[in-house]
Amino acid sequence: MGEPLKEMLISHDSSETRVALLEDKELVELYIERPKRSVVGNVYLAKVRDVLPGMQAAFVDIGLEKNGFLYVDEVVTPEGLEDLPKRDIQTLLKPGQQIMVQVLKDPMGTKGARVTTEITLPGRFLVLMPFSEFVGVSRKLPDEERDRLHQIVAPHIPKDIGVIVRTVAQGVTERDLVSDLEFLLRLWKRVSHQSVEALAPEVIYTEMDLALRLVRDVFSDDFKRLIIDDKSVFEKVNSFLRKTSPQLVRKISLYKDRAPLFDLFDLPATIETALRRTVQLPSGGHIDIDRTEALTAVDVNTGKFVGKKSLEDTIVKTNLEAAAEVVRQLRLRDIGGIIVIDFIDMEDAFHRAEVLQRLNSGLERDRTKTRVTEMSRLGLVEMTRKNVTDGLYGILTEPCPRCGGEGRVLSEVTRRIAVERRMREILKAGKAAAFLLGINPETYELVMAPGQNIVAVLRSETGKQVAIVPEKDCDPTEVRVLIEGRAGLLKRVLE
Repeated sequence: MGEPLKEMLISHDSSETRVALLEDKELVELYIERPKRSVVGNVYLAKVRDVLPGMQAAFVDIGLEKNGFLYVDEVVTPEGLEDLPKRDIQTLLKPGQQIMVQVLKDPMGTKGARVTTEITLPGRFLVLMPFSEFVGVSRKLPDEERDRLHQIVAPHIPKDIGVIVRTVAQGVTERDLVSDLEFLLRLWKRVSHQSVEALAPEVIYTEMDLALRLVRDVFSDDFKRLIIDDKSVFEKVNSFLRKTSPQLVRKISLYKDRAPLFDLFDLPATIETALRRTVQLPSGGHIDIDRTEALTAVDVNTGKFVGKKSLEDTIVKTNLEAAAEVVRQLRLRDIGGIIVIDFIDMEDAFHRAEVLQRLNSGLERDRTKTRVTEMSRLGLVEMTRKNVTDGLYGILTEPCPRCGGEGRVLSEVTRRIAVERRMREILKAGKAAAFLLGINPETYELVMAPGQNIVAVLRSETGKQVAIVPEKDCDPTEVRVLIEGRAGLLKRVLE
């Protein structure tokens, strides 16, 4: 199986920027940035607020709503403390201290941003690491090319500075690499100066916007083309590539048609399926994706697929299709953290290895770091995927106000019983002779359905006059007392 045909689309308007990566015309990754943009990669002069020995971590103020979380292993050891037998957060940091940090993960839910003091500044071909002496080259490149790039870059790197050569540097000239290094060194000098002048908490380096970031990090000779539907973004990307990779300029084009760019590639329908729990497989099986606070569970099912040869053959084919689709969904939805995949049980160890190999080969195209365990006899595969953002699910959706994000609501029978019980309690506790009660319109339809006759039952049980009306803003099981008073009051109110 050869390399896929790669394309990048950038769509921009006043509401958001969307970047889509396609492989063989199929959407595999989607990134969205809105006015409240990601802070990953930003560098801040922060102030240490709390040092927590029990967690070996600290909370640092970076000027956002929630303090950043800094774990002891993310703290660069200051000079003179290298020989400590044990790293202790209390030795490394003190409350009130000002430190430079970089955001690793955006704030998510109730958690603040995850930060590190190990600063990295990415360029087009290199990543500068000012607090490291490590010089490395991407392992995705052939050994011969890795050696060539290392020999070019190493002599130009100042002492006490580290550099990583990126995959996109394959085949580039010494001039391009040195130029990128000089740019990054100038940038670091500017950031260092800003950290001295700034007053914590303050941002001292802001990462590029989404469009430029993806072009810088992803777009390369492997791509057939890049289409952009906004003139200002097109000019910005064009200018960037002319400075860094002139040979790629011919691959970018400005989209001018009236029809939306994403519609041209039928992406809205694909994006919609990326929010659904169930994803269909080509042969009739399906996978179900369920998110929890601790992990994401993926369940594989044969569904309508009955096969033609044997049960084992049907199961293996479903699992192989599922392995490929799981990888695509992980990339498309940008699912991170712990992931457990429940493949259908297979008796043959060879078949289990075949499915695991399909999963791993698919993950080779994933730019996000992953780690996969062996498959258990029960068909379970545990894996981790680096969690940086909330992903599509967190960006495009919010918890349902009715179910609180549980994905379930009270049944009709439960709602009817709860409301009837609450009305009885109100009538029995109230001293007035007549009550006008308001309930949720949908619940009203349930309690007033033919054969229920709840009003007559309540009158008989409590000896009080009662009328029920639908009230728009009532919760499903809420009962409101709209009016209470003397006998005969309801008749005058309802006339």
